[in-house]
Amino acid sequence: MNVSNRESHPNRVGVLIATVLLAYALTRLIPTPQFTLEIQFSGFYYAYPLSLGTVMLILIAGLTATGMDWLLRSHPGLGEKPTIEHWLLPTLATFIIGLPLTILPFGAIWWLGFGVAGLLLLFLFQAETIVVDPSAPNYALAASGLTALSYAVFVILTAAVRFNGVRLFLMAPILFVVAGLVSLRNLHLRLGGKWRLTWAIGIGFLCMQLGAALHYWPVSPIQFGLALFGILYAMTLLAGSLLENIPVRQAIAEPVIVLGLACGIAVLLP
Repeated sequence: MNVSNRESHPNRVGVLIATVLLAYALTRLIPTPQFTLEIQFSGFYYAYPLSLGTVMLILIAGLTATGMDWLLRSHPGLGEKPTIEHWLLPTLATFIIGLPLTILPFGAIWWLGFGVAGLLLLFLFQAETIVVDPSAPNYALAASGLTALSYAVFVILTAAVRFNGVRLFLMAPILFVVAGLVSLRNLHLRLGGKWRLTWAIGIGFLCMQLGAALHYWPVSPIQFGLALFGILYAMTLLAGSLLENIPVRQAIAEPVIVLGLACGIAVLLP
């Protein structure tokens, strides 16, 4: 990396993080009116309360996608490769991390969450720039961090969906898309740049089915999130092992243990 790139990269990361955090703060500090989204056809009626804050989170996610593309264009290891694989997770994470900030009461707790969000985004943006080049010294550490963060984002999303009482017909496609994207990205990192869309679709569909089954059970948002995390993590781990030609008996052991632990903790939680 030449001198100009060394100097511009930290500046670009700082500008991107500052812009996203400023948007978070404005979304929370500026009071916004609430309106109701109504869907009605053939005797079906659904009303969902929305606010300008929700729209702002979508715009912030779009801003992150554009910012990551701008950030990575200066990376010497990118070459002619597209940047979409490196801004998928940051875009999703920016939206999902912002959800708790719209729910938390304003005060010390909110500012703590705001600070944690800033640190997570700093790590996420830096890690995505590192994994652009598989030969980078910190590639393995960055890839592991991105994998862990993607699962954390998934748990936050599922808990938020449960907490807000999202209807099943909206929850099912959300779980399918997000679980599929998380598994697709993690398999891509593990397999050295290979895309496994079929596996990702199957894992997303399985998570959607489990979410639909748990939808009417009396479980808390954290229990809901942990149960879905268990199946997502276990199936993604199993898929990666099988694609690396690890024997089935050896490949299935760790996913079963992880799934059992996640479900056991979910059951024991009050």
